[in-house]
Amino acid sequence: MFKQVKDLYLFTALFLLGCTQQQVQTGIIIDESDDIDSIVQTIKIDSVWAGHPVGFCLYTHESRQYIAYYNANRNTVVGQRDLDQDQFELHILPATSRETAGGTSTVLGWDSHNFLTIGIDKEGFIHLSGNVHVHPLTYFRSQQPHDISTLKQVFEMVGTEEKRTTYPHFMLTKEKDLLYHYRDGGSGNGNEIYNAYSVDEKSWSRMLDVPLTDGQGLMNAYQTQPTIRKDGWYHVYWVWRDTPDCSTNHDLSYMKSPDLKNWYNAFGEAFELPATIDKKLLIVDPIPPKGGIINLAAKLVLDEQDQPIFVYHKYDADGNIQLYTAHIEENTWIYQQLTEWNYRWEFSGNGSINKEVHIRDFQRRDDGNYEIDYWHLKYGNGVILLNEELDSIGKVLKPQQFALNLQVEGDFPGLQVRTSHDLGKASTKETRYLLKWETINRNRDKPREKPWPSPSQLYLYKLQKETARN
Repeated sequence: MFKQVKDLYLFTALFLLGCTQQQVQTGIIIDESDDIDSIVQTIKIDSVWAGHPVGFCLYTHESRQYIAYYNANRNTVVGQRDLDQDQFELHILPATSRETAGGTSTVLGWDSHNFLTIGIDKEGFIHLSGNVHVHPLTYFRSQQPHDISTLKQVFEMVGTEEKRTTYPHFMLTKEKDLLYHYRDGGSGNGNEIYNAYSVDEKSWSRMLDVPLTDGQGLMNAYQTQPTIRKDGWYHVYWVWRDTPDCSTNHDLSYMKSPDLKNWYNAFGEAFELPATIDKKLLIVDPIPPKGGIINLAAKLVLDEQDQPIFVYHKYDADGNIQLYTAHIEENTWIYQQLTEWNYRWEFSGNGSINKEVHIRDFQRRDDGNYEIDYWHLKYGNGVILLNEELDSIGKVLKPQQFALNLQVEGDFPGLQVRTSHDLGKASTKETRYLLKWETINRNRDKPREKPWPSPSQLYLYKLQKETARN
């Protein structure tokens, strides 16, 4: 009785003081809902294709900004501006078809995999790739630094394993050298290839003598690119997939490296590349096929000792999809179930699918706790608060995601807001940029019968935290 009265008194006192952290019967509630983004600049860019979603690219680099997207006619368009300018200089790449350009193309079909991506090397030359899904390498490089209008197609990087490429990405090493990686092969049968660019030679070479991950003809890895975290190491995680059917994902796995050459498992044990399914020391959770994990349905953070912690989803014993964590204790992975959802997301089949559960973010807070930001088709948005032992202790109230506050402008049934975040970064941490447009939903990468929606408007938004403006 005394404890109940004491808790009630504490809650009342904190409420009256207007504190943002409250101890209530359901756990801790941290209110950060006023940390909202406001639009401080809007630029209308162009009319774009709205018949299905596909990723556009935005890259802020020093005092300039670059974009790549598909216009209303599905042609590839690139643009650039100085940050003090209020319009983009736009350039449509010459339209090419796969039949006339060696299997490459600058015109979008119906595949939602065919995003565009930009990289920038040490000298400021711009690199563009995309519009591939098991297609020949499609790659452009600028002839002048800091000038996207001088892009010219280059048909080979290294010359081998470039006929069936998917998921192209550029990245920078700790030394700011430019890398390019992609999947060679198909879903369920592919390897992850890494190339390194020489600014002196203006040419590419293989970064590694072997693939980073190798499905051995039996599967392929859906993996993150190596990401430098607070310990200064590169960290990579993935799931294996046996066939093009997305339900055959399995075995959440992980490795790390100080230099992209020497690789270790989570327990500091070295191994030889490539990473393969038979190297069991790399498996975080041996989730079986049809076990409830899909491509990259996981997030990673490091604890205060720089040990990895994962949050991911899989099916529980009753077949419902749940969130779990995995962390290390005494050289063993320990798993904890976080949710008690009464819902099964039954995903299967080929092509781009619509998610019903999405882990949007996982981070360690300044107070030592952790937060997991998720979206669920049935239960909506939420942020779970975990303590340092990864026990659920409450929730964090966040402002609604900026994109969810944007109203659909078009009137075609099923239009939804799409956004692309900045691959670069703004000059201050309180400022960020993103692209916004509208499309109808995915159609498993298959053509739709008419009618199609009218083109939508592509915008650039400059956003700033409301707290930074006050």
